[in-house]
Amino acid sequence: MRAKSLHGVGVIDSAIALPFPGVCRSKDFSNPLQQDTSHAPDHGRTIIEAITNADPTVDVYLASVFNHRLRCTPAQVATAMDWLITQRVSIINLSFGLGDDREILRTSCERALDLGICLVAASPAQGAAVYPASYPGVISATGDARCAAGEISWLNTAQADFGGYPGNPQEGVAGASVGCASVCGALARLSASNPQWEADELRCALVRSADYRGPEKKSEQEFAVPPLPAR
Repeated sequence: MRAKSLHGVGVIDSAIALPFPGVCRSKDFSNPLQQDTSHAPDHGRTIIEAITNADPTVDVYLASVFNHRLRCTPAQVATAMDWLITQRVSIINLSFGLGDDREILRTSCERALDLGICLVAASPAQGAAVYPASYPGVISATGDARCAAGEISWLNTAQADFGGYPGNPQEGVAGASVGCASVCGALARLSASNPQWEADELRCALVRSADYRGPEKKSEQEFAVPPLPAR
C-alpha cells in the first residue's frame, strides 16, 4: 500500500478562482473549448467550502473537470483521479453521479481504493443508482435535512451510506453534492486526528460519531453500530 499524504483531500469538480483558502494545488482537466470563464459555475467553490468548513486544516488538491454547464466525460474524471493518486491524497471527494457504469471510471476508482484512498461520492436521496457512488468500497453520501453544519447521519440504506449538511438552496448549490462534501469534511477531520487509521477504520469511526442513525422515519434503535475492524 502506498504511503498517503499527511492531510490531503482531493476534489474533482469545477474550476475556481485561485488562490482560494485551503487549496494548495490544482490542475485543469476540462476541455478548454467548452470553457466559458464568464459563466464559471459556483459548484467547485461551494464543495471546497463545505469541506474546509468541516476541517479548516485540510489541504485541498483540486482537479477541475467540469465545463460551465457542469459536464465532463468519464475519461476526464479517470484522468483527474489518477493525478490525485500521484498527489498522495488520503480522501477524494466526488460530488457528482453518472447514470451509467463506465469501465474507465470503475477501474480508476478500484485503483484508488486498492491504494487505501477513501472515495466519497454523491448519491441522490431518491432515484436510480449512480456511479461512482454505487461501486463497492466507495462511501456513498447525500444531503440530509436533519443535519446542521458539522453534523453527520449514518443512513445505512441502499441509497446512501451517510448524509451530511445539504447547504442552503437559497444560497446556490445545495443537496446531495454539498451533503457529500460535508461527509468528506467529517472524514478529513477524523483523519487529521488519527493519521494512522486506514480507510475502514475511518468509516467505522464516522459511523460511531454520527449525530443521527438511520433514515429520518426509522428508529435509531434499529441500527446497531458495527464493531471497529481488527488491525
